[in-house]
Amino acid sequence: MKFYIIAAALLATPLFAQEEAASGPSGIMAFLPFILMFVVMYLFFIMPKQKEMKKMDAIRKALKKGDRVLTTAGIIGAVSNIEGSVVTIKTGDSTKIDFEKSAILRVLETKTES
Repeated sequence: MKFYIIAAALLATPLFAQEEAASGPSGIMAFLPFILMFVVMYLFFIMPKQKEMKKMDAIRKALKKGDRVLTTAGIIGAVSNIEGSVVTIKTGDSTKIDFEKSAILRVLETKTES
């Protein structure tokens, strides 16, 4: 949404100009600094966030029973059941809590098959 507002403002600015100077930049050259700014913002902010999101999705898809996990609420426990997007975490002897997969922050230990 914000991008559309900024783009509309950038496209409307030449409409409000009084006169274009004879020696001033024209056309695309006037927008080149703004274009470069958006490219840099994409490279430094948007791409790393997308990469992090893909990594988190891969971690959540690889969850299995017995994995010790940390949730976004700070609860540490072992995965006892996975049904679709709901993960049941066992935190104590008889305490089980249901979470969405998106609430899993990281896997602390994975269960090794021996």
